[in-house]
Amino acid sequence: MGIDKEKEFVELIESNKGIIYKVCLLYSDDSESHNDLFQEVVVNLWRAYPRFRGECKVQTWIYRIALNTCVSFLRKSKSKPSTLPISPNIEAFAEESDFAMVKELYKMIDSLNKIDKALVLLYLEDKSHDEISQIVGISKSNVAVRLFRIKERLKIMSNN
Repeated sequence: MGIDKEKEFVELIESNKGIIYKVCLLYSDDSESHNDLFQEVVVNLWRAYPRFRGECKVQTWIYRIALNTCVSFLRKSKSKPSTLPISPNIEAFAEESDFAMVKELYKMIDSLNKIDKALVLLYLEDKSHDEISQIVGISKSNVAVRLFRIKERLKIMSNN
C-alpha cells in the first residue's frame, strides 16, 4: 500500500475513532481489554481497507468491522464482561438523578446478547434501520422487529 493510502487510512481512523471506542467499550469490561479490542479493530480495518470499495458509508463499514471483531474476540476468549463500564463523559453531562438512571440502563443493556447490544448501540447513535441492517447484516424489517422486542424487554426489566 502506498504512502498516500497509509495517510488516508490514518486520517480515517482519527476521524472515526469515536465509533471504534464506543463499540469496544460496549464489549469490554476493563481498560486493558478495551485497549486490546481497539487495537484489534484497527488491525482488522487496516487489513480490510484495500478491499473497501465505497459501496456503503465509511462509518457503516467501520461499525461492521468493529462489531464483528469484538464479537469474534469475545468468542475466542470465551469470556463475557461482568458489567458494562459507564463512560466518564456520561458523568460530566448527566444530572445526579439522571446518572443513576443511565447507569441502570447500561446494566440492563449489558444483560442483552451480543447482537441485541449492537442493535441498541446503533439505535442510540441515531442510525436508521437501513444503516443498522447494513452494519449488522440482517434485514431492515428484522431490525425493526428486534428493536421493538428489545425496547419491550428493557421496559419490563426497568419495572422490576
